[in-house]
Amino acid sequence: MAGRGGVANNSAGVPTWDGVVPPQCQPNPSIFRLSADLAWVQAREPLHADIDVTKTNGIGPGMSFANAVLTKDPSFGTVGLVPCAIGGTNISEWQKGDFLYEQLVKRAQMAVQSGGVYRAMLWFQGESDTLNQEDAELYKGRLKSFFNDLRSDLKQPSLPIFQVALASGTGPYVEEVREAQFGIGLKNVKTIDAKGLPLEPDGLHLTAQAQVTLGEKLAHEFLRFKPSPLSSNDAATSFPYFLIIAQLFTSVWMIFTFR
Repeated sequence: MAGRGGVANNSAGVPTWDGVVPPQCQPNPSIFRLSADLAWVQAREPLHADIDVTKTNGIGPGMSFANAVLTKDPSFGTVGLVPCAIGGTNISEWQKGDFLYEQLVKRAQMAVQSGGVYRAMLWFQGESDTLNQEDAELYKGRLKSFFNDLRSDLKQPSLPIFQVALASGTGPYVEEVREAQFGIGLKNVKTIDAKGLPLEPDGLHLTAQAQVTLGEKLAHEFLRFKPSPLSSNDAATSFPYFLIIAQLFTSVWMIFTFR
């Protein structure tokens, strides 16, 4: 969910963001983001500008999500977004011990140390796993491992996770990956379908308006979500459920509120 809304190739074939920020994605004094140097700053598009530094960033679902949450629930408080997405990555690159995974954990933990409270994770990834059959077949197991390891390392076994099912893909195994996403079978994981949302001319990335719609869909599900209690078989240690939410998108986000 690094966000490529509004990004298209210019006359020289170079990906360029048009700079248009939809009204639903405008800055809000109650919405912050954790920068690449681990400082809280006012959130503004593109949210991943200093995170996914090798690509051209545009509009993603993060700001429309946060603004929609505050519009629908004015008492929600201050929202802290922790962008972690790197576009075009394979789920195998997000496994425990790998750089992207460890960076995600580090940023999430730093957000808590500076006063944040986990509220949920937003996850939108999988296009690169549609390229070959082996990756598509292994996707479900790898995704489960990622979610389980992350919850364990953050000491949040019931952390709500809102994942987005693919709207498109770069390879022929889109449906296989989508099937894995919908069949993940973990408690407190909600899947939101992006299929049918408008795409940029590249036929892969969501348009800016589609990103707005997706963010609003995520906010709706987030606010109505009621976590399922864990059984004794789900976690060796039981932690009190005082963290309702954090945001991630390749989209990876963690969402926090502040004490």
